Amino acid sequence: MEGPIARWYAKNTRKSIAGYKNDAKKVAACLPEKADILEIAPGPGYLSIELAKLGNYKITGLDISKTFVEIARENAKEAGLEIDFRQGDAARMPFDSETFDLIICRAAFKNFSQPIIALDEMNRVLKAGGKAVILDLRGDVSHEAIDKHVEEDLGLTGINRLFTKWVFKFSLMKRAYTKDQFREMVSKSRFTKCKIQEDPTGIGLEVWLEK
Repeated sequence: MEGPIARWYAKNTRKSIAGYKNDAKKVAACLPEKADILEIAPGPGYLSIELAKLGNYKITGLDISKTFVEIARENAKEAGLEIDFRQGDAARMPFDSETFDLIICRAAFKNFSQPIIALDEMNRVLKAGGKAVILDLRGDVSHEAIDKHVEEDLGLTGINRLFTKWVFKFSLMKRAYTKDQFREMVSKSRFTKCKIQEDPTGIGLEVWLEK
């Protein structure tokens, strides 16, 4: 996303900040003190910002969108936090091997054009024993669950609610993966340890990987 679309997305997802806070707490529970964290495709940066509030972490965000990088930097500055948001491709990360203790990718993995290469890059830049977690939409989620999520969890109304439902059902769901599809991709990557579970909302999956 770039330009006005990216800024529309940033404005609407800010309304679900509670979800970012919950995910940040979930991830922080498995982090060592002063951990090096990479968020892939952080978008407006909300998750990285919530993580930064929970501990003395060194956080880097890598997004292919120039607009999102600009927005994330603005949001971090507004929050008084130092987070290294930069532009780059998940399939060709500009980092040395074994740099990070944890990698997180929220609501973006389904958009990657080279998912297995991205997994291998995640494995490369993780330290030995490091973990990666992918939080994303389920490919087999029902339309009823999507409607409930948009209306109750996101709290959208009017045109925003209708447009968001349309995006979920006719764009995002077509690209999202099922548990079996995730397992197949992981089996073709450098990762050997994988645990997949449904998220509490029922519309998403948590894919936990370990190097």
